[in-house]
Amino acid sequence: MKVHLVNPSHVSFGIGVITPRWMYVLASATPDTYGTPILCDETLEPLDFDSISAGDIVGISIHTGNALRGYEVGVAARAAGATVVFGGIHATLYPDEARDLGQAHAVVVGDGDAVWSVVLSDVTSGALKPLYDGGRIEGAEFRAGRWDLLPPGKYMWASVQTVRGCPKHCSFCSVWRTDGQKPRNRTVDMVVNEILGLRRQGFRFIALADDNFYPVTLEDLRMAARRDNPARLEELKAIRAERFELMDALARLPKDSVFFTQITMEAANDPEFLDAMNRAHIKGALVGVESVTPEGLKDVYKGFNVAGEELVTRLQQFRKHGVHVLGSFIFGLPSDRPETFDTCLSVAERADVTFAQFVMLTPFPGTLDFAAWEKTQGESPEAVNGIPVTRHWLIPQAVRPKVYIEHPVMSPNEIRERTQGVWDRFYSTKSIWKRAKVVKSLKARLMFLLISKIYRQMYANTGIATDSARVSRSVRWARLMAIPCQKLFAGTPMPNLQLRPVDQDKAAAA
Repeated sequence: MKVHLVNPSHVSFGIGVITPRWMYVLASATPDTYGTPILCDETLEPLDFDSISAGDIVGISIHTGNALRGYEVGVAARAAGATVVFGGIHATLYPDEARDLGQAHAVVVGDGDAVWSVVLSDVTSGALKPLYDGGRIEGAEFRAGRWDLLPPGKYMWASVQTVRGCPKHCSFCSVWRTDGQKPRNRTVDMVVNEILGLRRQGFRFIALADDNFYPVTLEDLRMAARRDNPARLEELKAIRAERFELMDALARLPKDSVFFTQITMEAANDPEFLDAMNRAHIKGALVGVESVTPEGLKDVYKGFNVAGEELVTRLQQFRKHGVHVLGSFIFGLPSDRPETFDTCLSVAERADVTFAQFVMLTPFPGTLDFAAWEKTQGESPEAVNGIPVTRHWLIPQAVRPKVYIEHPVMSPNEIRERTQGVWDRFYSTKSIWKRAKVVKSLKARLMFLLISKIYRQMYANTGIATDSARVSRSVRWARLMAIPCQKLFAGTPMPNLQLRPVDQDKAAAA
């Protein structure tokens, strides 16, 4: 009996940007008695179904975007005689769908770190249950990844998680509903030890794969103080202090370390936090800008963001403190107008955003947007190939609509074309080269150009294009560019690396 862990994908690039953390965490959670798990990340290469035998156990984790491929893998694995177990955000939301369409023998909802070994034990004893609830475990129970199983030279970035949960309630996001709004921090030692292990292997670039690296804002502290709630205030202060303790530890890593994370715009008002990020080698962060207009922010329940010139100023604060921004923008909001696209591009350029992604509003399960949209569709929603659009993730990619929510003034095709136009202009060679001034050497600027181009190929053309031939061309170009790009990210193994002593850090500062 072998244990397989499969990260499904219809598109394979040969090289991955970030390690799919869940696979390596569950590999770590697999007891030694089951042997070394066999891992397949289909973003690298498609699964060889002949590798699955009768009696094997196949674990498949799905999010909404790869659910359809996950179900295809599940059906094939069950046909081969394997026991099929589904997990992940989408399976947590739709366990019955995973059983019906993916032919799952069992579905795990919630966190898989602790419950996975229970599932394996039940398979072995013949007592497998149809549903397992992993719940929301505390940070001290998070498992480190089994990074010794990484295929060499296949990923640009490693990934480590420091916190789960996000206290916000954005209408387009399901994280706060699936992972909860209470931040669950890992201990500093756990995080640092995992990072040291990755650096020893040669990973210099590491993504802090958190729901929100900045879970406590200055405004949160002010509100708790005004409400005269000492217990809540102390709780928030403790969470904030843990963040600073972690960043102080990361600052003691080699100076060529590079971290990337995800935070909210509010961090721009917290110079102390941004300076700590800079010292901790956190060189970049995905910031959810979403909209450049007050009306758009209201559409997505993101009143804590700002718009207009204040938005430009606030985004510039990140750069001033040494943190580069990957700005995330949403198009197709009800308040958007044709001129919104040019305005958004202007804001991104004037705000010194280093990278940007421009996505079209999509109602994802588990979000407030999805619940409201599904209700408007009624009992007889529009269908494509017999599949209702309210289950759009089950529609084959080639015929899947790109825009689902009817817009008051723009057609779906207009939104798609204008979105693609913004991608094209932001990632034109001329624009990229202008932004490349953030690095000094010619080699670094060429690296920046290559990274920008591959980012566009992977995330724009394969997601927005309706022409399957164009998607195929983009995948081919991405595969060609990914190999030299990965080599640029690769660092030198440091097998004897230890964290710099605190006293040494203080002496250097003095």
